[in-house]
Amino acid sequence: MRTCRRALTVLALSLAPLAVWAAVPVEDSNSGYNNSGSSYPPAGYGTNGAYAGGAATSAPSAQGELFNQLQRMQDQIAQQQGAIEVLQNQVNQLKQEGLERYQDLDRRIGAGVQPAATPDNSSAGGAPSAAAGGAAAGAAASQAPAASSEPGDPAKEKLYYDAAFDLIKAKDFDKASQAFTAFLRKYPNSQYAGNAQYWLGEVNLAKGDLQGAGQAFAKVSQLYPKHAKVPDSLYKLADVERRLGHTDKVKGILQQVVAQYPGTSAAQLAQRDLQRL
Repeated sequence: MRTCRRALTVLALSLAPLAVWAAVPVEDSNSGYNNSGSSYPPAGYGTNGAYAGGAATSAPSAQGELFNQLQRMQDQIAQQQGAIEVLQNQVNQLKQEGLERYQDLDRRIGAGVQPAATPDNSSAGGAPSAAAGGAAAGAAASQAPAASSEPGDPAKEKLYYDAAFDLIKAKDFDKASQAFTAFLRKYPNSQYAGNAQYWLGEVNLAKGDLQGAGQAFAKVSQLYPKHAKVPDSLYKLADVERRLGHTDKVKGILQQVVAQYPGTSAAQLAQRDLQRL
C-alpha cells in the first residue's frame, strides 16, 4: 500500500509542470493576438482598429454638448451687444438733436435781441429791464380783452412786445407764453404780431406744450403769410408734428419749406431732415 501511494505522488509531481504549461496561452508573434479563442479585432473596435463603442463614449458626447452650449451663449451675447450698440446710437442721436434744438433756440433769442430798425427783429433798441418787462407783460395779460384789439400805438406795442421777450431771456416760459398771448389779443395787427406769434410757438415748445406750439407755428403762415418768420415757423411745425407722431404730415411740410423758401436756413435744415427720413 505504501508503495502504491509513493508511486502516485511521484506521478503527480511529474505531471504538474505539464499542467502549468498548458495553462499559459501560446502567442503568435506574427499575428498580433493570442490563440486563446478570443476574436480579432477586440470587442469595441472596428475593422480598421478605431474605437467604436464602450463606456468611454459618454465623455466625448458630454464635451461636445458643452461646446455647443458655449457657442450658443457666445452668439446670444454677440446679438445682445449689437442691440445695445443700436440703442446707444439712437440715444446719442436724440441727445444731439435735443442739443441742436436748444442751441437753435439760443441763437434765435440772440438774433432777436439785436438792435435794428425793422419790426422783424425782436427788440429794436431801448428795451426795458427784465423786471419792468415782467410788470408790463403782466399788465398786458390782465388788461387785454379776449376778443378785441386797441388802435395801433407803435410805442406801446414795442413796450409790451419787449417785455414779453425779456421773459424769454429770463427763461420764464410760462409767463412769456401768457405775455405773448395777451399781446396778440391786444395788438393782432401790430407790426410785431408776426414775431410774437412765432415766439409764442417757441415758448410753448420749450414748455413741452406740443399742441399749443403747433397751433402757434401754424398761425404764422396762416395770419402773416409774407412774414420773414414763415419759413422758420413751418420748419418748427414739422418738428412738432414729428414729436406728436404725425409722420405723414412731416414730409409734406419739409418739402414745402424747401420748395417755397430756397436759400433760407430753414430750407437747409428741412433738406437735411428729408434726407434722414
